[in-house]
Amino acid sequence: MSPEPPSQPDRKGIDRELRRGSLELAILHLLSSGEAYGYEIVSKLTARTNGALEITDGTLYPVLYRLERAGFVTVRWETPGRGVPRKYYDLTETGRAELARLTREWTMFAKAMTDLLRSEEEPT
Repeated sequence: MSPEPPSQPDRKGIDRELRRGSLELAILHLLSSGEAYGYEIVSKLTARTNGALEITDGTLYPVLYRLERAGFVTVRWETPGRGVPRKYYDLTETGRAELARLTREWTMFAKAMTDLLRSEEEPT
């Protein structure tokens, strides 16, 4: 009887490390079309990636706090007629510049990985 391969951790969607490196870009991109509050960002991210980048509030808010501290987003509170106050996030001009920079970097990285994965093995 042959030994079973080592068990792999259950992976849902894109690996956690890949998500961590791309969340700032994804959130800045979502905010580029207008301000949004936390739950709205989570919902849009899940819907627009067919669940591949599904995240929790516990993952989202530390990223939003980093973006706010860096000056990439501004915050505004609004209290609806009935309900709890909502914290809305919006891109600053600095945030738009960062979004452009991260988009260029991601595009170069994605092209390089695509080229690598499509290439045939080099003869040794």
